[in-house]
Amino acid sequence: MLTTADFLNITKWSGILTLLCAAITVLALILKWGVRFRFVGITGFMCVLTGGLFALSLAPLTHTPVPGAVRYSLTYDTGGTQAVIAVKPDITETQLEATLRQAANNLFSYGRLGQNQTQLNIRARTIIHPTEGVSEPLLLGEAKPSLSSREDDQLSIKIYHDNFAKLPHPNA
Repeated sequence: MLTTADFLNITKWSGILTLLCAAITVLALILKWGVRFRFVGITGFMCVLTGGLFALSLAPLTHTPVPGAVRYSLTYDTGGTQAVIAVKPDITETQLEATLRQAANNLFSYGRLGQNQTQLNIRARTIIHPTEGVSEPLLLGEAKPSLSSREDDQLSIKIYHDNFAKLPHPNA
């Protein structure tokens, strides 16, 4: 994964290329080349690209893995206080707890709309098939991290043990 220092280095080279494109554009406009307006577009695009790379060099891109977490997919997110993740039905309770911690870390954003609430509600669900042709969503647990702090020592995780009993067991 690229670090902020890598993005700063890439920004430097992109800026040099942007200045080179600008110089060629000025030369093309003075000499009235047929491709002068293409160079105007290229230079504009390079300015936007360099600005975006510079912005990425300012904001750290961090991903903190949680040991024991398994892959999940985000199935519902209001951008506010509700989110649902989907996990595979062969997950264990310890893996689910780690996965909920990982989801709480990944879904944290200062831009979430709290609507007078202080916590994000992340639910974990899976799909089981009790009979042929029937699919049933099953809630396995939920986490309630803070909307205002990434380092939440008050993270509340609840595992629904009775729903884990409904999961199909590989030995059965």
